[in-house]
Amino acid sequence: MKINKKRNQIARVLLLATIVISGCAKSPETREDLTLKNAFAGKFHIGTALNIPQILGRDSGSLKVVKKQFDAIVAENCMKSGHLEPQEGFFDFSTADKFVKFGLDNHLFVTGHTLIWHSQAPRWFFTDSLGHDVSRDVMIARMKKYISTVVEHFKGKVKGWDVVNEAVLDDGSLRKSKFYQIIGPDFIKLAFEFAHEADPNAELYYNDYSMANPQKREGVIRMVKELQSEGVRIDGIGMQGHIGLTHPDIDEFEKSLEAFAGLGVKINISELDLSVLPNPDFHTGANVSDNFKYDKKLNPYAEALPDSVAQAFNQRYLDFFKLFLKHQDVIERVTLWGVNDGQSWKNNWPVRGRTDYPLLFDRNNQPKPVVKEIIDAAMNYPKAD
Repeated sequence: MKINKKRNQIARVLLLATIVISGCAKSPETREDLTLKNAFAGKFHIGTALNIPQILGRDSGSLKVVKKQFDAIVAENCMKSGHLEPQEGFFDFSTADKFVKFGLDNHLFVTGHTLIWHSQAPRWFFTDSLGHDVSRDVMIARMKKYISTVVEHFKGKVKGWDVVNEAVLDDGSLRKSKFYQIIGPDFIKLAFEFAHEADPNAELYYNDYSMANPQKREGVIRMVKELQSEGVRIDGIGMQGHIGLTHPDIDEFEKSLEAFAGLGVKINISELDLSVLPNPDFHTGANVSDNFKYDKKLNPYAEALPDSVAQAFNQRYLDFFKLFLKHQDVIERVTLWGVNDGQSWKNNWPVRGRTDYPLLFDRNNQPKPVVKEIIDAAMNYPKAD
């Protein structure tokens, strides 16, 4: 009996040793099932944009990636004014409701994009029955009704709103959009006030591209300070991350991040993607109306991405995510602008018909090598105090 007892003790020790060795060989940092959202838990939300086929359930492959990898979502197009109120007084929330329901069902941070934007707005929004610009009072009334109706419809469900989108030009001046022309510069202030009134608990953001540009940086800072001085609530700034292999300068991006954080607002890295394609005429912005003629020289990787470019892509993404980790104390959310390469807007902008590779998952919804590197970086970076 003593011999059997001794053997059982030895067997338990050997079993325990096997478990410990196995655990070391497959540590949490290298487990294949470790995901982006798990790696960034406690640091910031990691999100993605959903397109309409995904929202309607037609793309199950991408949705599996979303559920597994991300803990936040934003609508790519279905919550823009042209979709929600195509005709005056007629609101169509059918697709947007499905988007929000998907987010709630899967316990995701849901962001509304975007309430006031000069692009993708319905034609009727700015004109009367004769096609003439409406008066300032009419424009304000229409804007208030639109914002109030939309924000109240999603009250308690949408956590934050991109209230105003792309209102500042690269030189730091305000864009002379129809909102500006008809209402004046205070359309920005009014939009934030209307949104806050409709849902006092929702976070309110200003969102824009080329935010590493020093002149634009100063323009946004001036605008936000003016809003704050007038008692207008603004909770965050969305720094659109439409980057390339060589632009923007990452140091300038960090300067903007720090400057915006100095305003006492949260930072969202929004619309993140990394184009590997050459820019026509040194084009580095993200104005959706820009368009350049197709040239084969501008589409060099139609079949596949060379190893050297793929390596540069991986390093560039990793460098930016390390920057985000460094500033995790002020960053609330980092959002990819799409799930996989095949769905990215960069395939058709600013040149239609190109093949780009800007996201973290390939056209077969498989993670690129950099995903593991990003996860490892996040796991090994301490949480902010």
